[in-house]
Amino acid sequence: MKKNVSVAAVIISVCLVIISCSPNNVKTDDSLKKYFDAHHVTGTFGLYNNGTGEFLMYNLSRFRDSAYLPASTFKIVNSLIGIETGRIADEKMQIRWDGVVRRFPNGDTAVSWNKDLTMEEAFKASAVPYYQEVARRIGRDTMQRWLDSLKYGNHTIGARIDSFWLDNTLKLTPDEEMGLAKRLYFGQLPFQKRTQDIVKKVMLQENNANYQLSYKTGWGFRENGNALGWVVGWIEENKHPYFFVLNVEGPHSADMIPIRLGILRSVLKEQGFFEGKK
Repeated sequence: MKKNVSVAAVIISVCLVIISCSPNNVKTDDSLKKYFDAHHVTGTFGLYNNGTGEFLMYNLSRFRDSAYLPASTFKIVNSLIGIETGRIADEKMQIRWDGVVRRFPNGDTAVSWNKDLTMEEAFKASAVPYYQEVARRIGRDTMQRWLDSLKYGNHTIGARIDSFWLDNTLKLTPDEEMGLAKRLYFGQLPFQKRTQDIVKKVMLQENNANYQLSYKTGWGFRENGNALGWVVGWIEENKHPYFFVLNVEGPHSADMIPIRLGILRSVLKEQGFFEGKK
């Protein structure tokens, strides 16, 4: 009985943070664990149907109560602040490559990073160096004001302006990630409409007759050395948006590039997406 009361309390807490709903609108689905197990990882997943107010959840306690580094999902906020402050003119603004050859955590050469990039290219390639330069141009004081205004996670920058979202200084919960995506989609963040429209535009990854899939990925490492992966965004079918966040954790050697999108696509397919029938 105590366990049921505790779960209900957590569900209500999630509803208050993210959206207006009741425990009757939240469905926990432990069967989604199989997709995480297939890749030997743990994590959490949340899906919100904006039309009906229904919320699908796997691993509710991790979704609501645990905070993690945002890794490259912070590029959403970095882009918003950069555009709003004029440090990024628009999605076509180019920053020259500094000539340093970089590699992905799995050891592959980061070919998509090691060249001159526009903001749109850097966002889609998740190019860390581009956005580190954007953060330096924004500056600590301006960045801090915006993080405070957004109430973004623990809104902590720490010692380094160009790596605080990568080194476990800045942390937020999966439900905060989803809340940000939902507010961005509806233009409810404290930025100009143009700013939000540009970021929404570059988040669009797949666009066809059946669906539009928009997201930002992230890949970083926790203090314990474990790899952490994110995918946050929304999928639209027949002009109906569904918001999602996936948080994945595995051993340091886990290759999050195929793992995170593999889990996301498997879950969405099981829920009936990608056919234009939602």
